[in-house]
Amino acid sequence: MQQTSEQYDGIITTCRDLFSKKMKDYGSAWRILRLPSLTDQIYIKAQRIRSLQENEVRKVDEGEKSEFIGIINYSIMALIQLEKGVAQEPDLPPAEAISLYNKHVGITKSLMENKNHDYGEAWRDMRVSSLTDLIIQKLLRVKQIEDNKGKTLVSEGIEANYQDIINYSVFALIHMNESNNQKIQ
Repeated sequence: MQQTSEQYDGIITTCRDLFSKKMKDYGSAWRILRLPSLTDQIYIKAQRIRSLQENEVRKVDEGEKSEFIGIINYSIMALIQLEKGVAQEPDLPPAEAISLYNKHVGITKSLMENKNHDYGEAWRDMRVSSLTDLIIQKLLRVKQIEDNKGKTLVSEGIEANYQDIINYSVFALIHMNESNNQKIQ
């Protein structure tokens, strides 16, 4: 599991670097997005990944990797929105945004490590396409919970679903790195 932890950190470093650069370019404009808007953005990215996996012809020169990175970053934004609430205007300086990013990555990685211990790294035997399907399933669950105004009877809440989406996306990127024997760029 040490290898998984190191691979996880490498993926997150790439994602955090992109998040940080976009914070410099755009500031925290994403803070005005309501949770359903973030969920829909993640859903679009996941559906695009599925389409790329199923179709041979690509008309846009961006692959699955960049979409998984986007899913991770948008999911972390959603976790921050859950914690802080939606802002009326951009209100997070870059240092605070990165601090919140790191906080939610830490919590999410800890969840991954606990589940990895209990499941014995079963995700390593899964296909990237299966991880994509699980991400879409989690997003459909989140959409239903949002439509139910956050109320659930017996199910985990929105936060746990976003954390699973992050972890499944990291696992997919680890698989892709291993199959290509290269670092995610």
